[in-house]
Amino acid sequence: MGFSVAEKPFYQFLLSRMRTLLKSGLLLVVLATAAWAADTASPGMQVVYDAVLRNGFTIRHAHQEKLQGVTRLYLSADPGSGFVDVPTEEIVSLDRLEVPLPPPAAAAAATREDVERLVNSASQQHQVDPDLIRSVIKAESGFNSRAVSPKGAQGLMQLMPSTAGQLGVKDAFAPAENVEGGTRYLRDLLVLYNNDMAKALAAYNAGPQRVAQYNGVPPYRETHAYVARVIKDFNRTKLASRTAAKQNARATTSPAKTEKRPRAAETQPRVKPAKTTAPVAN
Repeated sequence: MGFSVAEKPFYQFLLSRMRTLLKSGLLLVVLATAAWAADTASPGMQVVYDAVLRNGFTIRHAHQEKLQGVTRLYLSADPGSGFVDVPTEEIVSLDRLEVPLPPPAAAAAATREDVERLVNSASQQHQVDPDLIRSVIKAESGFNSRAVSPKGAQGLMQLMPSTAGQLGVKDAFAPAENVEGGTRYLRDLLVLYNNDMAKALAAYNAGPQRVAQYNGVPPYRETHAYVARVIKDFNRTKLASRTAAKQNARATTSPAKTEKRPRAAETQPRVKPAKTTAPVAN
């Protein structure tokens, strides 16, 4: 004999329970996805936590685990790196932070010779003055290919992860990729502002949107100092190059000085004065 599920109370209960479990499962999936997304850092950044204690101390850690009466704070993502057990009641708050990723251990620091070669190559490729590229690198990273700023900028020309992604730079710590991408970005800014170096450098430092907002160099102390530092170094380099060129030109065009030889003393035969004799009186 057949029957309808809806006609049997037991099956109605079972169907309702299954719907509830299904909804709960979907809800758990959504919650787990949201929790995973909350712990996903921005490009080039990593998530860490600060455990603020009642005594005022702060313990930075990668993640935590709640045990019976204590909270275990793992100091890094590697479980074998160590942990600290803190009484849970002593923790006032857990603050989530995003900090820059450290440079890859395998990334070797570039030598000045390497940087010079990369600068000259990028200069020829993108038609940007090599002295300007050097001045930007000097101001940005001090020629340190592994440099990371507090805001997360990376490498020789201090590319932000978002900017590096737009430029197609996969590894901002790779000197060749960084210099090529940074020079290309600098070239685009110079074209955008009709070779106005101050505006281009301000946009490189603070972003094109800020230059557009203030119709020029934005009124930020950091940006003004940055623009002045780069232009001053660029002008100093150009002046030194011109001075050296003038000195070389003088050395090659001025006639060689001839060494003066002492004139030989002229020798003339001595003429003996004629003897005069007194006339003899007759």
